[in-house]
Amino acid sequence: MGDVSPIPDVVAHRGASSARAEHTRGAYELALQQGADAVECDVRISRDGRLVCVHDRRVDRTSTGRGAVSGLTVAEMASLDFASWHDPARTELGVLTLDELLGMLRDGGHGTRLFVETKHPARYRGLVEHRLAELLARHGLAAPRVRAEAPVLMMSFAEAAVRRFKLAAPRVPTVLLLSRISRARRGGVLPEWADLAGPDVRLLRADPGFAARVAALGRDTYCWTVDEPADVELCRRSGVRYVATNRPEATRSHLDDPGLARFGSVAE
Repeated sequence: MGDVSPIPDVVAHRGASSARAEHTRGAYELALQQGADAVECDVRISRDGRLVCVHDRRVDRTSTGRGAVSGLTVAEMASLDFASWHDPARTELGVLTLDELLGMLRDGGHGTRLFVETKHPARYRGLVEHRLAELLARHGLAAPRVRAEAPVLMMSFAEAAVRRFKLAAPRVPTVLLLSRISRARRGGVLPEWADLAGPDVRLLRADPGFAARVAALGRDTYCWTVDEPADVELCRRSGVRYVATNRPEATRSHLDDPGLARFGSVAE
């Protein structure tokens, strides 16, 4: 594809997670300051039935505590520090709830969209999708008048999860995340309950025409996780609609002017 491809929207993956600890208030505040078009989060259900922004099944990697998310209440996680593992100079107590993140975006997001990934397998199985639909309804986000402008999109690697959520909130756009492209998906065909394709950037490297085939069938592509300049450029040239990145500021700079962006090392 040529240079006339539209510039993709930049989605801050778990917030500005290269600079701040993932899924923390600080990471999302920084992403908003850096002008991300959207932010992304993973959600799980705590023992007291609340949706919390945690990627792993356990809190061990990203906090000072131990244990499965499903075995801890939000109150029990309130004393855990979720930031110092990434930066010893920063402290951020308490798990970020999805309800709180939605409030942050409402109050200071200026139209920033949210991509919510439900994690599976999970102890409570399909409850996470039902709770997500209920929470979006409470915030007035479950029935957008124009689906293409919906403030929240749901996504998952689990096909059953995407189907289940689509039944619960049919107006909210859904993304089927892909760690591989099966023969059934290779032509860009998606099931009716999936509105967008969500390939790993490694799949796009191997098959740069995938996004164009998806677009030819009237669907958009969300590509993850795109941190290298060459991959950002690949997404732009391939017609990817949404680019999920740990480095929203550098990714935006590259998309606006490829000659000015400064990415540095991924290990930084």
